[in-house]
Amino acid sequence: MPNGQWYPPEWPVRIRALAAGEITAMTPRRAATVMLLRDDPAGPAVHMLRRRASMAFAAGAYAYPGGGVDPRDDDGTVGWAGPGRDVWARRLGVDAASAQAIVCAAVRETYEEAGVLLAGETPGTVVGDTTGDDWEADRDALAGHELSFADFLNRRGLVLRSDLLGAWARWITPEFEPRRYDTWFFVAALPPGQRTRNASTEADRTVWIRPAEATEAYDRGELLMMPPTVATLRQLQSYGSADEALAGSDGRDLTPVLATARMEGEELVLSWPGHEEFTKRVDSRPGEQKQSQSPSPSPSPSPSPSRPSPSPSTGQGPRQSPGQAPTPTPTPTPTQTQSPSGGSR
Repeated sequence: MPNGQWYPPEWPVRIRALAAGEITAMTPRRAATVMLLRDDPAGPAVHMLRRRASMAFAAGAYAYPGGGVDPRDDDGTVGWAGPGRDVWARRLGVDAASAQAIVCAAVRETYEEAGVLLAGETPGTVVGDTTGDDWEADRDALAGHELSFADFLNRRGLVLRSDLLGAWARWITPEFEPRRYDTWFFVAALPPGQRTRNASTEADRTVWIRPAEATEAYDRGELLMMPPTVATLRQLQSYGSADEALAGSDGRDLTPVLATARMEGEELVLSWPGHEEFTKRVDSRPGEQKQSQSPSPSPSPSPSPSRPSPSPSTGQGPRQSPGQAPTPTPTPTPTQTQSPSGGSR
């Protein structure tokens, strides 16, 4: 039975064009995405959103809140608490300014798309309520690039709580994609008193779901996801609480995962190093739609925190390329929690 791996139908053509020198690889844009966790009676659940059917890239696919780095995210005036920029630079493998921008993007995008803010008035506090017209006005201004994240925090007397984030993985969109992202995945726990909601214009619903249930639905072909999302979900299954996952992030390998492609006759072989389950073998002859995929292994996660997968796609990039994706109508599992309006609760 086919699983729910999203596959852009134009990839074979682009891979051939890249190999022939007809197109050049684009420089990936920095991005961040956050696996927001909460502890439920049955175990930790993760907040996910489903991309609208109208989206050109990965329509209908489930992903985490995230997006590209804003040029102003490296503003030196941003209020900051927790591990310093130099600490994050070493952890993320970038310079200090880039580290700040990536961490700021993670916190900002979580607020823009889920309404959850990892910030507080002091280094030891966190905002308890982000509802109300004034908060919504600021969130809209951030999402519309009318307000920088530094100005937003400073105007409200808040500091970014970098200690509430744990770096989890790094995925880079394949070189043959027209829009590429170098995406860092983070993990965080839902702050007490805050609630998620669907605040994204790119999503038509949000859910809280246990990682094991999400991957089981993916394996049955019921939930559409990109490789990075599936890989990170599988890795989260070994943790018994949100705090355990956050603590386990410290030792994770952040070596970037980048898909590779090769032609074997008329068959395209696409693979993600270290993630054999996502290997795709595709007949690339004109008019052929046949696809075959290597058998998926058992969904049981590796017991030790090692390292996740795609981009926000391979780079499960948050807002990526303009390929036309299939539009499934996945059925949520019974343990998913959703308000009638589509927002989570």
